[in-house]
Amino acid sequence: MAPIAHIDEWTDECATVVEVEQAFVELRLQRGFEGKRNLRTSVLTHIAWVPQEWQEAASDTLAGLAERHPSRTLLLFPEPDADDGLHARVLLECYEMPGNSRHLCNEVAELRLRGIRAQAPASIVLPLLLPDLPVFMRWRGRPEFGSSVFEQMVEVVDRLVVDSSEWPEPHGDFDDLEALFGQVAVSDIAWRRTLPWRRALAAAWPDLPKTLTGPPAETALVAGWLLARAGVHVEVEPGDALPVGTAGDSSDLLSDELDVFVRDPIYEAAVTSAGRP
Repeated sequence: MAPIAHIDEWTDECATVVEVEQAFVELRLQRGFEGKRNLRTSVLTHIAWVPQEWQEAASDTLAGLAERHPSRTLLLFPEPDADDGLHARVLLECYEMPGNSRHLCNEVAELRLRGIRAQAPASIVLPLLLPDLPVFMRWRGRPEFGSSVFEQMVEVVDRLVVDSSEWPEPHGDFDDLEALFGQVAVSDIAWRRTLPWRRALAAAWPDLPKTLTGPPAETALVAGWLLARAGVHVEVEPGDALPVGTAGDSSDLLSDELDVFVRDPIYEAAVTSAGRP
């Protein structure tokens, strides 16, 4: 991770979308993007839908991404029970580039959607998207499948990134997830987390265990994968940890998903099989 060189900030307790966009412009001008010192080389717009209970985890994950994916990041913090309004905090985070006097800069907007604003997030997000670049959305916790909030955000993005291990009953929600495959590309961090486990099972073929033991979401997906790819049915049992190591921390796992731009038919088949009774 490159050292951070500086952070510039703009905050407004009752902002408009126009003011948020203008804040991005003004912060870039203050840092001299017309000169040679700072670089804005965004490769995507990264949206995160972050209910209150996930805010600390989301902030930690974003900090771990640092300069790896230059982007405009929109952190959406819904506060439906608050008085109507939009609280905005706009940041320009610039990182040192080893062996180079220039800085690589990310744009971040922390947007608290209060009251009725939490019901129409797409109207806030759309004007803030970077043109002609892919749009990823990380939905923290269980998605609100079928809700107007969730449906309008799915319409906005090119790729939806979830982590089914964050869901109370992941197995029961795989049918809802499967229904999205024709509408938006989907990534699941729980699936990414199972990569070492799947490699170990593939290396052991055809000597596969009759029972898989591990966290519910990951175990259901691996069992679905075996059924879809090899026609092998295995029983699943709950466990606290994966039997084979993980593929990285939360920032590493999200970073890997932000490098994927196409649908994953193997993952989709695993979800379809995992959702079967």
